[in-house]
Amino acid sequence: MIKVDNIQFSKQSSKPGKKRVDQKVDQKDEQQDLQTKKMLEAEKVFREGVTTVNQLIAPSSMKVESDFLRVGQKYVRTIFVITYPRYISLGWFVPIINLNAPLDVSMYFYPVQSSNILKQLKKKVGVLQAEIMSDNEKGAPRDPVKETALQDIEGLRDDLTQGIEKFFQFAVYISVYANSEEELDKISNKVESIIGSKLVFTKRALYQSEQGFNSTLPAGNDELMISSNMNSSPIAASFPFISSDLTSDNGVLYGINRHNNSLIIFDRFSLQNANTCVFATSGAGKSYAVKLEVLRSLMMGTEVIIIDPESEYKYLAEAVNGTFIDISLNSESKINPFDLPRGLAGNTRPADIIRSAIITIKGLLRLMLGEFTHQEDSLIDRAIFETYAKKDIGPESDLTNIEPPVLSDLEQILSGMEGGEDLALRLKKYTEGTFSGLVNNQTNVDLDNQLVVFSVRDLEDELRPAGVYTIVNYIWNVVRSKMKKRILVIDEAWWLMQRDDSAKFIFALVKRCRKYYLGVTTITQDVSDFLNNKYGRAIVTNSAMQLLMRQSPASIDVVKKTFALTEGEKYLLLESGVGTGIFFAGNKHAAIQVVASYAEDQIITSDPKQLLEIEEAKKEFANEQAKNS
Repeated sequence: MIKVDNIQFSKQSSKPGKKRVDQKVDQKDEQQDLQTKKMLEAEKVFREGVTTVNQLIAPSSMKVESDFLRVGQKYVRTIFVITYPRYISLGWFVPIINLNAPLDVSMYFYPVQSSNILKQLKKKVGVLQAEIMSDNEKGAPRDPVKETALQDIEGLRDDLTQGIEKFFQFAVYISVYANSEEELDKISNKVESIIGSKLVFTKRALYQSEQGFNSTLPAGNDELMISSNMNSSPIAASFPFISSDLTSDNGVLYGINRHNNSLIIFDRFSLQNANTCVFATSGAGKSYAVKLEVLRSLMMGTEVIIIDPESEYKYLAEAVNGTFIDISLNSESKINPFDLPRGLAGNTRPADIIRSAIITIKGLLRLMLGEFTHQEDSLIDRAIFETYAKKDIGPESDLTNIEPPVLSDLEQILSGMEGGEDLALRLKKYTEGTFSGLVNNQTNVDLDNQLVVFSVRDLEDELRPAGVYTIVNYIWNVVRSKMKKRILVIDEAWWLMQRDDSAKFIFALVKRCRKYYLGVTTITQDVSDFLNNKYGRAIVTNSAMQLLMRQSPASIDVVKKTFALTEGEKYLLLESGVGTGIFFAGNKHAAIQVVASYAEDQIITSDPKQLLEIEEAKKEFANEQAKNS
């Protein structure tokens, strides 16, 4: 009764004002709750109208069957590996990666503490040893399976103890895709057959098709959890990306690997030398591939010098603001074969430089005048030395500020020497006669540009070997004068292979250019003549990179023997389309498809039809600009 009275008393003593305050507080809380509810509803409406990444990448529908999924219009089935043989070969998984079918592969590695495995292996060793001893006591025949298992376990224990091997639980899942259920069964059977040929057994994710599909998504979520116990070595053998892979961190993109659709990205300067040989028939795409390499090398800061026989590189030079030099009898651009290097790095003596120049000039004179007798050879050797001496250039001279002689100076020296009149008369054709505009002037060209193209299209066929020889010698002098990362492209190099002197000069250039950070690219379509020449073969041997494109049946046997091709590679070269071939880099090689972007294609194309279209588009644009102005 007292408690009741107290309660009644407290109620009776409560104030009316306090009750009104409590009612106001409750109304305020209700208003806040109502406002919060309205905001949440508004936010919900807003979020329903916002497109998320999940909505963008999610399929329009998904149907789960017992052994496959239907994701949108695609059928998907997941296959997992359950057991492996005792020995597994390196790269056993490569045929699956290279399979011409859409598939996703996931590999999960779960590290296991070696101490735990060693305890279990110790128990297993004890059991096997006891079984073997029991069989021996009973007089039973030896069991090779148990003895082999014991040897394997003992070896694994040693490797785990020494840290040579690690232990993992390893799971492999493969999801194959198809456009129909029949195609899905066909691809699944093919995958299972390929893996089964390696004595690796698989199963399909039956009644777990959704979990299998989720396990191969790039989310790193293993929902199947079907793994095998494996140590490091067999797991390393399962690494899939070992098939003709030529992708590196640095370099330029040469094309697409036709084996596995990977990118062939390579830095030619990372090899033992940066030289490249390109062999193909006319129209196979060799110049296109080289132009693409040149364009991409320019973006990497490499300087490029090109000897262009047909002015194919003119548009490329204009597009990148390069220098285009036309070398011909009537051209204003001249090169003096008597030029000396403008300042060799190191302590090279002037006597050695002059001696090297004399040898080079004698090679040029053989191209111009034909072979010499021993007496003529000795006479010309002395005449060239005196020609330099006439300009105060000798073994003790300072070569940093000199004016080299020209061919007419050599003619005057020869005409004044006993027995040199005939040689001087033969030289008059190049100093005063028809060919006087080629090599009888001081040099007025400059290589101070990232891309320099020497065109010899307008040079007569009789003068082309001598002209190209002179250009290459001038480039070699410039390269030796200042070390930079450079590429020299010699298109249609078979011209220089026709004569021993020029072939020997190119071979010496290819062999020595590595010291001056230069890579030489030789391009030829006359493969047989190039490879049957002893210097041509030596150039191939001293080129760490080669690109072989479509070959003619007449030369394929020589190419196969030179590059040790298989029968399959031989027929690949015979049947290759434009822009396809085999790319060699050191000891690796792969089938390649040269691919360019639209902008690159417009710059480097050699297709006459496409070039005409580009010229017409330029004229139309120019006319429109003229009308607007």
